[in-house]
Amino acid sequence: MDNKSENKSAPINVSSTPEGKYTQDIKIGKHLLVADEPSAAGGNDLGPSPYDLLLAALGACTSMTLRMYADHNRIPLDNVTVTLKHEKVYATDCVNCENSDAKIDHIESKIHLTGSLTAEQRSKLLAIANKCPVHRTLTSTMIIKTQLDD
Repeated sequence: MDNKSENKSAPINVSSTPEGKYTQDIKIGKHLLVADEPSAAGGNDLGPSPYDLLLAALGACTSMTLRMYADHNRIPLDNVTVTLKHEKVYATDCVNCENSDAKIDHIESKIHLTGSLTAEQRSKLLAIANKCPVHRTLTSTMIIKTQLDD
């Protein structure tokens, strides 16, 4: 792998705020977002949780990918709604788990399509949904390099 990065994103800045113990300001280009934990987790619920943001990214990417594919292939897709849920489930069938009580992340994605679609078009759109860039990132081997900024 060389040092050139395919589809390299601009930096995103996330910083803690005085508004709450877990409240974070997120700056993405000209966009400002807030993340927080729900009250039940000790946060102030001033914004979506990190997992909510992750699911939102997957849902948005899935919907956009389906829209692009449908437009390109002249498929009469009127609307896409993606409903997502994340949970940690016990990895009972995990052969190589170090901990027998290990949990794995499980994301359930339900896609509602509207339009005059054939069964074949619906099936193709489902296959395309699993090829959106964020889905592929989440299901691929990922390297995250974390370091202190002096």
